[in-house]
Amino acid sequence: MDLLGTILWPLKWLVELVLVAWHSVLTAVGLPAAAGITWVLAIVGLVIVVRAALIPLFVKQIKSQRKMMEIAPELRKVQEKYKGKRDQLSREAMSRETMALYKKHGTTPVSSCLPLLVQMPVFFSLYSVLSSIKTNAVNNVGGVGLLNPELTKEFYDAKLFDVASLHTTLVEAWSQPDGQITVVILIVLVVLMIASQFFTQLQIISKNLSPEAKTGQAYQMQKIMLYILPLGFIFSGVFFPLGVVIYWFTSNLWTMVQQFIVIREMPTPGSDAAKAREERLARKGKALDASGKIISMEKYQAEQQRLLEEAERAKAVAPKRQQPVGKQRAKKQSQAAPVQNANKSTAAPRTASPRPTDPAAGATS
Repeated sequence: MDLLGTILWPLKWLVELVLVAWHSVLTAVGLPAAAGITWVLAIVGLVIVVRAALIPLFVKQIKSQRKMMEIAPELRKVQEKYKGKRDQLSREAMSRETMALYKKHGTTPVSSCLPLLVQMPVFFSLYSVLSSIKTNAVNNVGGVGLLNPELTKEFYDAKLFDVASLHTTLVEAWSQPDGQITVVILIVLVVLMIASQFFTQLQIISKNLSPEAKTGQAYQMQKIMLYILPLGFIFSGVFFPLGVVIYWFTSNLWTMVQQFIVIREMPTPGSDAAKAREERLARKGKALDASGKIISMEKYQAEQQRLLEEAERAKAVAPKRQQPVGKQRAKKQSQAAPVQNANKSTAAPRTASPRPTDPAAGATS
């Protein structure tokens, strides 16, 4: 067994466990054990199990993305501070300040990629299981776990719509005399994969980004990736078995629906989706309080009035800001103060002058 196979062995065992479990449930409700639709639905069930298990990580991803958006202005300040500085000390200082920001807000750029990073080993494990179906069936052996030789032979013989084998790739189908329908199925699935991925990314950058996020370099990279990322699905459609393509397409549908719900119910503050949600709540006579909780419009207006009064009281008791004085002016003022005090102390007191008397007025009769 190669190194990659050794690393993926536990995940391959779990993949086979879920596939066999769903296959048993589907056959128990009456579906044919060797039918292609049964194994396709088992793959769909695998997607449901994997993506449901990733929901806590997805919630963590959303929170991490929000925090990354909140600290984006502070990150830009750090980048501007060290802009154009290429020396080692400046790079280390910039790295320390950036990591301090991440630690302060409890987030990292990797946190927003956790669901994808966790799902990729499962995807490669499924690819390994399906890729080995043909070899195992020919040698009359099973997989690494519950996919025994009998089930392996059933999977190998199963065909979607009775024409497309789940272990067949587009390259293999193209070279087969009767593989035209399989080629068409794979091409349609690849087109749907690309469309679902494109729509998922499009709704993020068109609805769920704040105005500040649309001004940075990361936004430009997202727009570029919107058109480049689907090219990877063309590669997958050519070299991946039909079963893996079905898994990937189903996972894309889950992501698209999940993202739609998040954007609708938990949009990024300041985004177009957030404004649309506020309008929907306003039509229902509701609004969001300072903590993001839905409350009635009466409570919202009372809260806004209270916050306004608190702000006015805080402004009234706050010390008045003194006009900043330059160094030269401050120096002149400090030098002039002793002279002015000395002049005041040495100045003669002002006395009232005597009124002139009229001799005539002073005479007595």
